[in-house]
Amino acid sequence: MRQKRLLALTALLAAMTAQAAEMKLWYDKPATIWEQEALPIGNGRLAAMLFGGAPREHIQFNEESLWIGDEKETGAYQAFGDIFVDLAHGAVTNYRRELDIARALHTVTYESGGVKYRRESFASFPAKVMVFRFTADKSGALTGAITLADMHDGKIRTGKSRITATGSVQGYKYAGGSASKDAPPYNILLQYEAQVVVLNDGGTLEVAGEEISFKNANSVTLLLDAGTDFVQDRSKGWRGEPPHNAITARLAAAAQMPYEGLLAGHVKDFQELSGRVALDLGQGSDLPTDKRLAAYKTGANDPGLESLLFQFGRYLLASSSRRGTLPANLQGKWNQSNNPPWRCDYHTDINVQMNYWPADAANLSECFEPFANWLNSIREVRTAETKTAFHARGWTMHGENGLFGGSTWAWVLPSSAWCMQNIWEHYAFTGDKEYLRTLAYPMMKEVCEFWIDSLKALPDGTLISPSGFSPEHHPNHGKSIEGVSFDQELVWDLFNSTVEATDVLGIDREFRDMLAAKRDKLLVPKIGKWGQLQEWMEDLDDPKDHHRHLSHLIALHPGRQISPLKTPQLAEAAKASLIARGDGETGWSKIWKINLWARLLDGDHAHKIINGWISDSVYPNLLDTCPPFEIDGNFGYTAAICEMLVQSHLGEIHLLPALPKIWNSGNVRGLRARGGFTVDIEWKDGNVTRYSIASPEPREVKVHANGETKTIQSAKM
Repeated sequence: MRQKRLLALTALLAAMTAQAAEMKLWYDKPATIWEQEALPIGNGRLAAMLFGGAPREHIQFNEESLWIGDEKETGAYQAFGDIFVDLAHGAVTNYRRELDIARALHTVTYESGGVKYRRESFASFPAKVMVFRFTADKSGALTGAITLADMHDGKIRTGKSRITATGSVQGYKYAGGSASKDAPPYNILLQYEAQVVVLNDGGTLEVAGEEISFKNANSVTLLLDAGTDFVQDRSKGWRGEPPHNAITARLAAAAQMPYEGLLAGHVKDFQELSGRVALDLGQGSDLPTDKRLAAYKTGANDPGLESLLFQFGRYLLASSSRRGTLPANLQGKWNQSNNPPWRCDYHTDINVQMNYWPADAANLSECFEPFANWLNSIREVRTAETKTAFHARGWTMHGENGLFGGSTWAWVLPSSAWCMQNIWEHYAFTGDKEYLRTLAYPMMKEVCEFWIDSLKALPDGTLISPSGFSPEHHPNHGKSIEGVSFDQELVWDLFNSTVEATDVLGIDREFRDMLAAKRDKLLVPKIGKWGQLQEWMEDLDDPKDHHRHLSHLIALHPGRQISPLKTPQLAEAAKASLIARGDGETGWSKIWKINLWARLLDGDHAHKIINGWISDSVYPNLLDTCPPFEIDGNFGYTAAICEMLVQSHLGEIHLLPALPKIWNSGNVRGLRARGGFTVDIEWKDGNVTRYSIASPEPREVKVHANGETKTIQSAKM
């Protein structure tokens, strides 16, 4: 018996060690390319990309509200600045840089001149600052200099132990895409500030121009904070107090804490999020991450890398979208350019929606709140422009959107309905009635009102959408067309979810019945001449069309109008369309296809595309590339793994609905299902061997596993 317990303990320790290894990215050389090699840290508001250079550390940083634009123009998210730390090192050996995504801690270690050097970096949500600490195993071994570079020609001031950059975004315009060089200045011009506080143990600090040098120190710690005068309140003109006092106070509080306390508070806070979910798909490789990725591309089987990418998506969401912050944009919160690709904005024809697909399913529900709050903050802007453009109640959105609700690119009329799908799904997972009553339902109702005023009746009473297109796709040489499937499916989803919301809240009975009647008159998905799900009201689909967008399949995923279990013929038509589009295209497109194949219950095909995505669309630092870098692919991948292991959109919990043969045995802990359930599963030879369903209060739930459906009583969480 004792020997059996010892063997069990040994197996448990081995599993824990393997899990810890699958929560780290590591490399044996510094980064040189921001997009492909530098590693991200963030606390939701602040973000940085770290290069890990030995003679020179480069810290490129951002703050979420540094935007240009206004209520008319999208503008663009802006880079903030760079910190450079030059060190008096010679040749370096035993170099390693590592990102521990369980603890959100970036570490660099190496040896030079017989001294072992260590560097730790993290972005603390509790302390609201970023921390960079340099140490050595020999007293007085740290000598170097610190500089701060500003991206908007701000004023740099250096004091005894502080470097400050202050300035304004006045005069900066977005120069790419569809922006006009002759456009008038933006109406909102934010002021900004960044401060770096330098703390030394031993040695001396000295100011020389815009540089702070340190000599013969035992340790050096940098505290960084940055901000703008942005306030998320339209009634205040989006402008609040200058950021100086708040930044100074946060840094002063952090400077009073010992480093060990800052680190412990940060790790405790982050592990409360990261530790909720564990995933074991099989043993991985112990190679450096870039070499591991290269081996995968040449055919190495590495399920551990696939689970690492799942957890990396969770890490990125928890690092870029926390309570009280702004939502993650096209690059999360990481951006090195003042003229970034696609403005680094909030694209609403799939991208920002995909960003938040994993929030609830991957047990990070708090991380969803910034998206809901941002949508709520721009409602008045959207309502005013919608009324002017369409003479309709409610509101809708363009395909691209800025911080202040402004937009420059084309109207994508159902994009607001798509956002409302995310809004409803957050309720479906959490069961938070206060959120539904005060935040979600009012927005959902307003978007419903836009469509009530906009739908057109055919002679037989069928309701169709006005002229539109299927992002980013047109059937008739760019001309708009009525009754686009993308529109119809999203309006159906919106009306259906809003009907459910009124039932939950017990309100607006007359509105609910009217909405249900209109839902039932909507043009429904149609099957075309080659067995495909039609993208258009007319049968115009080309089977040789490999367009990256799959907008007409939104009823399959992330919607719930089509499924193999409820509507098998439509599911087969969706499959025909999906096969015709192929498995390739951009990073995020591959990711959507993985989710779609998961909803079609075909795990092997889903895994085939996983292999293609990791091989062709993932950089050495594991960031997704469109190209270039877009973070939606990382988030969507995490959601796809959730869909392959647990589905709950049809009213029951389906365990391992799309498990590929290559993940023959494994386990997962902590995934979430709609209804407030938390799910743990173990499996062997493709069959569930053990599972646990828990909820805040025990109640009955239907669970499908190993081909059988049972009604069980959930355990109390």
